[in-house]
Amino acid sequence: MIKIYHNPRCSKSREGLAILENSGKKFEVIKYLENVPTIEELTEVLQRLGIKPQQLLRKTEAIWKEKYKGQELSDAEIIAIMVANPKLIERPIVVNGKKAVLGRPPQNILNII
Repeated sequence: MIKIYHNPRCSKSREGLAILENSGKKFEVIKYLENVPTIEELTEVLQRLGIKPQQLLRKTEAIWKEKYKGQELSDAEIIAIMVANPKLIERPIVVNGKKAVLGRPPQNILNII
């Protein structure tokens, strides 16, 4: 089943959700700020995306700038920080089977549905 990690406040995430709705395919919406992925889940998503944790990180968020910017952090530490502070996870993320894409731009979602 297709999953979208969604933040309703984010315009790109809403655009991604609309693409899925218009596709006619079944999908699950995961509001990841409320249902925070575990370290294992986020690690799996990163593997499916084929990117490093730092590439999924929202570095413009105040919490990142205030607490973590400029620190040398391992991939595991960055994943743990994103799980503890899910606002730092870039969105939307769409997972379909063993593949995933970051919906920035939202049209990327068309590549896996």
